[in-house]
Formats: sequence, C-alpha cells, structure tokens
Amino acid sequence: MKRYVWLAVFFGVLLWSAIDPKDYFTWFLEVVPALIGFVLIVLTYRTFPLTPLLYTLILIHMVILMVGGHYTYAEVPLFDYIKEILHQSRNNYDKLGHFFQGFEPAILAREILIRKEVVKPSRLWLDYIILSIVLSFSAFYELVEWWVALASGEGAEAFLGTQGYVWDTQSDMMFALIGGVTALLLLARWHDRQLKHLGVSVF
Repeated sequence: MKRYVWLAVFFGVLLWSAIDPKDYFTWFLEVVPALIGFVLIVLTYRTFPLTPLLYTLILIHMVILMVGGHYTYAEVPLFDYIKEILHQSRNNYDKLGHFFQGFEPAILAREILIRKEVVKPSRLWLDYIILSIVLSFSAFYELVEWWVALASGEGAEAFLGTQGYVWDTQSDMMFALIGGVTALLLLARWHDRQLKHLGVSVF
C-alpha cells in the first residue's frame, strides 16, 4: 500500500470516528492505541521500515479500533445486523477486535524477532515465542481494561463491552490466540518473501 493511501485511510477514518461518537470518553480509550501506534510508525519509518504486509495489517487494526471507538464495541451496526441474522445473544464486534489483536501482533512480533535474529534457526521456537507474546499482549490489555474500570467506575462499561458475558475476558484471549495462529498459518510464507525483499535472511 502506498504511503499516501495509508495516510489518507488513517486520517479519514480517524476524522470520521471523532465526529459525534457514541461517547467521547469511550472513543478516546479505544482510539488511543491507534494514535500511539501511529506515532511509533512515524518515529521508526526511516530507521526500521516494516514490510508492506505489516503496514497494511497495522492499518486494518487501527480502523477496527476507530470504528469500535465511534460506536462502542457493543453497538457497531453491522454486527447488530449479524446478531439478528444469526440469532446471537450479543454484538460480537469485540471478538473481531480481539481476533485482530492476535492476528496483527503475531506478524509484528515475527518481523521483529526475525530481523533482530532473536530466534534462530528454529521456526518451531519462533512460532511458540510469537504466540506467547500474543497471549501476553492480550492478557496485558485485559489488565488495562480492569484498571480503567476500577479508575472510572460505570464510565468504563462501554469500554469493557462484556455485555453481561461472564467469560468475556477468557474468550477475548482465546480469540487473540486464534488470530495469532491464523496469521502464522496463512501469512508466514508471504511475510518471508517480503522480508527477503528487505534483505533479511529467513528460515
């Protein structure tokens, strides 16, 4: 994806999400990871440029966050429609978010570990460490949600998005793990080819 297209999509969706969201406090909580990610990309663009695949995945993840911030994760209209069609008990947009919380970070972790030669030459150990990072990241995010809930009380209900589901935290982590496994199964070879274009030695 061309840089100007990436930037146009990012700022276009960010602007849309910021216009009359469901709740500005929830919007900020959901969108701030995308803003932090954008700053990190800008700071590392010249010193540690990423593969086009990873930049695209990061952008998709950011869009998911910004859509969730605009509507709140429990009230995204498309997933309300899906809930009705499939006779689901809840709006499951948050599960898409947590799936991608494993899908994109798996490739991010993979790129850093390979390029920094942290794990070599075992692909099995690489995949194990990547999935461990994915689960650690997911668990940390659940802790952040808990801390926000304790600090803000009822104001964090939309941010948590549990919708009365008692196993929401555990299922969020499961979806992140599924996302990580799926990314490794579907994208590893594609990712390897793009790493080779950057002059990186892969397995």
